[in-house]
Amino acid sequence: MHGSRVFRYVSFNARRLWPSPQVWVAILGVIWLSAAAAGIWVLWRWDNTPGEAAHGPDQWPASTTLARASDRPTLVVLAHPHCTCTRASLGELAEAIARARTPPRTYVLFMAPTSFGKGWEKTDLWQQAASIPGVTVVGDADGREAQHFGAETSGQTLLYDERGALVFSGGITGARAHAGDNLGRQSLVALLNREPATSHGTSVFGCPLFHAGS
Repeated sequence: MHGSRVFRYVSFNARRLWPSPQVWVAILGVIWLSAAAAGIWVLWRWDNTPGEAAHGPDQWPASTTLARASDRPTLVVLAHPHCTCTRASLGELAEAIARARTPPRTYVLFMAPTSFGKGWEKTDLWQQAASIPGVTVVGDADGREAQHFGAETSGQTLLYDERGALVFSGGITGARAHAGDNLGRQSLVALLNREPATSHGTSVFGCPLFHAGS
């Protein structure tokens, strides 16, 4: 009997010490909110962390096989065909060209590792770029052209004027995979229309052009 009373006493006090269901709900809620906030912060940081900027030559590179226009600006965009961030860059490119009073000669170069076989670069992004009026899409074998232009990140945009001088280098989205008005696109459109530009260089948001598996 004595043992039974001790057991009931311990059980009663254990129930008093154990948190109620309402307390457990509150604890789990705090844990869930903390995890969600951490996840949002990681995504925000990823979206807003730029890639490595290009070290493009100040003058049109003599080593490139691309033909520069002498009567209008020449625009070059370097892209990775499997980078989802680049979809927004191509959308902003189409918007910029549509707003240009004199459309530039425009190239979109897609990374094309020869070890991956023919056609690896011809994704839906290739088709998206090809659908933009006035754009010439080129497969960049092993990124040779990207190297001539010093590009490291998909979405890198370089604008050269009629004399072959670099007047803009950067990205034309405000964050990774984010379409919409931004400093890069504003500056590019201003330069294409021979107006003062707020910036001649902006951060570029996209996937690395050169990495294992690309």
